[in-house]
Amino acid sequence: MSNGLAAFGGRAALELLAENDWAVAFRDRYPVSPGHSLVVPKRAVGSLFELPTAEFQASWELVAIVRSLLQQQYQPAGFNVGLNDGLAAGQTIDQAHIHLIPRYSGDRPDPRGGIRWVLPEHAAYWSSQSAIGLGLSDKEIG
Repeated sequence: MSNGLAAFGGRAALELLAENDWAVAFRDRYPVSPGHSLVVPKRAVGSLFELPTAEFQASWELVAIVRSLLQQQYQPAGFNVGLNDGLAAGQTIDQAHIHLIPRYSGDRPDPRGGIRWVLPEHAAYWSSQSAIGLGLSDKEIG
């Protein structure tokens, strides 16, 4: 199996949080919040969706394990979990990885919209102004 950790400096450069047969978890070098961690397949692959089913599932199983570890260590109020799949989505490292970002009460004045703030003009989907920009009626945004 090719080394998916090479894109992150290799195993020796990482402080592993958890591991299974197909993936590893470690802290993000540029954390968005305390505890921000990554789950990375051991296989070198640009997109998580290129993985065989067992490896894909093992990656998400590790996300659940790391979430539990972070919950115990940091007691966040919530989590953002996601991935950037492709250059247009903001992927800057050509190795599939899942971000697990603990969120804390008060870390944003208004956290509604979560990851939608990647495209700010679509973030406030609950507001009429945003809905108008998307061509939605008040009824559709409920």
